[in-house]
Amino acid sequence: MTKLEIKNLHVEIEGKKILKGINLTISSPEVHAIMGPNGSGKSTLANVIMGHPRYEVTKGEILFNDKSILDLEPDERAKLGLFLSFQYPMEVEGLPFNTFLQEANKSLHPKTEQTLMEFKKLIKEKSKELGLKEDLPQRDLNVGFSGGEKKRAEILQMLTLKSKMAILDETDSGLDIDSLKFVSDAVNSVRGGEFGALVITHYVRILNHLKPDFVHVLVDGKIVASGDKKLADELDEKGYVKFLAEQGIEIKNEELL
Repeated sequence: MTKLEIKNLHVEIEGKKILKGINLTISSPEVHAIMGPNGSGKSTLANVIMGHPRYEVTKGEILFNDKSILDLEPDERAKLGLFLSFQYPMEVEGLPFNTFLQEANKSLHPKTEQTLMEFKKLIKEKSKELGLKEDLPQRDLNVGFSGGEKKRAEILQMLTLKSKMAILDETDSGLDIDSLKFVSDAVNSVRGGEFGALVITHYVRILNHLKPDFVHVLVDGKIVASGDKKLADELDEKGYVKFLAEQGIEIKNEELL
């Protein structure tokens, strides 16, 4: 079993408090979803889990399989099995995508008995499952990729690197219907066993495919409600007005919710 525990997590950036006491436990094969208005701290949480140096943890703990990871560098966290799908994947000219995958695989799994040919075959198989063009892994990492290709390429990384706990930060943003289904099917294909996931999203449509075990509402750096898929449906219908009001937050423009 894979377990990610976040205990009373407080986070600041340049003296501004962003997360204000997050408590969350994800045990494989669970899939949890976090929803919330813009600026509530969703992406901050994702980045802090992976060790982004810009953020300062002022209180609390993050445990992965019962061991603290706060002092670990991002690559060390990745070697444990953590994976972050970026909201805005970076383009890297001069670095072929398949070379990136091969080197990352060697770094994360140095003792693997998998041959280079076997890994290339895996890349090809998973690319096909995600509906990616056959030549895409030969192209420079994310350079010239469409928005949907970038997001599906992130999931290709997750699949080929055999991640154990994935944090998907608005992976569905900008995806068309076909891409959304490819991504959802790929995540569902590895559910079970040691794999678990935290899905950060604004939209219920990806959750209709993933059917998360738990849904959490993040407002002003705090989880203010938790439930099942029905909670996501309620948010889709009514927005965050009730939860913002409960936190005493003035609603200036409901269209932004």
